[in-house]
Amino acid sequence: MDFTLLRNIIRRFCVGEENWPDSRTVYIGHKEPLPGAEAYIPQRYPDNRIVSSKYTFWNFVPKNLFEQFRRIANFYFLVIFLVQLIIDTPTSPVTSGLPLFFVITVTAIKQGYEDWLRHKADCSINECPVDMVQQGKVVRTQSHKLRVGDIVVVREDETFPCDLILLSASRQDGTCFVTTTSLDGESSHKTYYAVPDTLAFRTEQEVDSLHAIIECEQPQPDLYKFVGRIHIYKDNEEPVARPLGAENLLLRGATLKNTQRIYAVAVYTGMETKMALNYQSKSQKRSAVEKSMNAFLIVYLCILISKAVINTVLKYAWQWSPDRDEPGYNHRTENERQRHVVIRAFTDFLAFMVLFNYIIPVSMYVTVEMQKFLGSYFITWDEEMFDDELGEGAQVNTSDLNEELGQVEYVFTDKTGTLTENNMEFIECCVDGNVYVPHAICNGQILSAASSIDMIDSSPGGYRREHEDLFFRALCLCHTVQVKEEETVDGIKRGIHQGRPTSFYISSSPDEVALVEGMKRLGYTYLRLKDNYMEILNKDDEIERFQLLHVLNFDSVRRRMSVIVKSSSGEYLLFCKGADSSIFPRVVSGKVEQVKARVEQNAVSLNAPPVLRSARAPPVIFSVFLGLNDG
Repeated sequence: MDFTLLRNIIRRFCVGEENWPDSRTVYIGHKEPLPGAEAYIPQRYPDNRIVSSKYTFWNFVPKNLFEQFRRIANFYFLVIFLVQLIIDTPTSPVTSGLPLFFVITVTAIKQGYEDWLRHKADCSINECPVDMVQQGKVVRTQSHKLRVGDIVVVREDETFPCDLILLSASRQDGTCFVTTTSLDGESSHKTYYAVPDTLAFRTEQEVDSLHAIIECEQPQPDLYKFVGRIHIYKDNEEPVARPLGAENLLLRGATLKNTQRIYAVAVYTGMETKMALNYQSKSQKRSAVEKSMNAFLIVYLCILISKAVINTVLKYAWQWSPDRDEPGYNHRTENERQRHVVIRAFTDFLAFMVLFNYIIPVSMYVTVEMQKFLGSYFITWDEEMFDDELGEGAQVNTSDLNEELGQVEYVFTDKTGTLTENNMEFIECCVDGNVYVPHAICNGQILSAASSIDMIDSSPGGYRREHEDLFFRALCLCHTVQVKEEETVDGIKRGIHQGRPTSFYISSSPDEVALVEGMKRLGYTYLRLKDNYMEILNKDDEIERFQLLHVLNFDSVRRRMSVIVKSSSGEYLLFCKGADSSIFPRVVSGKVEQVKARVEQNAVSLNAPPVLRSARAPPVIFSVFLGLNDG
């Protein structure tokens, strides 16, 4: 009899984490490696089923009762109710049992209904259709049936069903663009890359013929960290190993943008995806009001116990005299006379506890539970929280935290883009002492685009027009902006003008989009990037083509980005754009001090006209450095 599965389960769940393997091996397409490669060791991974609910049909009653009686108030009233059933007390058990039953029932119905909604949401996600490659053909299946190693086809505007490693894309350079709004709230487009050795596999038959193995780390919740490598096997050749990083990993919940189609392999599925690992704990949430009520309950419970102890002591002090031990109106039975004095004292203590238990009102907890349940519907019905663009209102996922909304006093944000929705607007730019303001207003007159306003000096020069054109071309070429015809974001169509689709710009940085749109208003329009050629439309309505040779992306260390392009005349140009603190030290000539003074003035004053400004945010200053090398 084969006990391999049982042994693996015991090793996985009964031994410490230090004995778990620190990496996993994924066989792309579930193909065994070619002869002569490493031994094929199949591994078991969970399916792609997502579970965000807390209860099932079988465990709802015991689990919900356990969670409810973890509350101090519910446990206290349960103890009082049991005491009333066991001993002879002055009050009826119904006075404590009925309100407790009502609170438990209302809370159970409320939590059961909310968990049923989570079950429905999980079911719709797990049953959504997904395309995968099997035997050289695209087969449609349900999301929960995906397994680690399956090759998945994702099309534009579709959401990734699990954590995937990008193999190839419809774009020639093997890149794709992704939005991660549901993961980190960023609506900007991020660029992900395929391994150079796999980006040539662009059809189902080619991808199905790929023999490769991925070795990567075990699942962990960090969205921005991933370490792995891919081994690609070719006929009669040594396997090629390539590193994999976070720029190759497509996370579940992200959406594919501006890319027609990609092929990717599943590496983490179901509850092992990074999004699932970042779920909050499924334990019942506690609001600040409930926590404070528990603290007050403990105080009043101490008062109640003190009163019961004092009254018990006073009773026996009164009955210490033989003529008061058994008054005529309260004759004791024979069993009560033979009972030990300690037992009698404890019984009397419990009786006083029941008699004075009104100090903790159970009706308050009934009112609180009803307010939470009904308050969630008032939030849903609130017309002022209705979004006309999306056609949706507020949605209450749990009613346990309703009162927390009324206690919000401060909102902290890590950056201004969270509040301004990353809406950046190009205000003006300066070239050789001249300020260029699109559609500027001067002395009540609306100036045309590309109008010049003197900022530093107005000394004429024959080279001014040449420098201006070079500056505008720099902003049109030094970026990673993509051109899109039409897009739907959260149900809102962008790029539609008077019923006809128009092009608009998208980028991982809203600053770049603002600069390119500003140049468009100044007469230089960036058209597209096609076959490694960047095309722009100048002020004379002439199309200029520049061959893109290399891009040095912006990072927090360099604080600048650069592109190397080749013009149609054969000139090689290096355009560099970045923060003033990174650009100024590299400038060798020009009005450096005057421009630096102007930049510093804009940086410290919100009223001064900045080069680039975000709505309701301090000005963001950019400088442009141009390098020219005649080829």
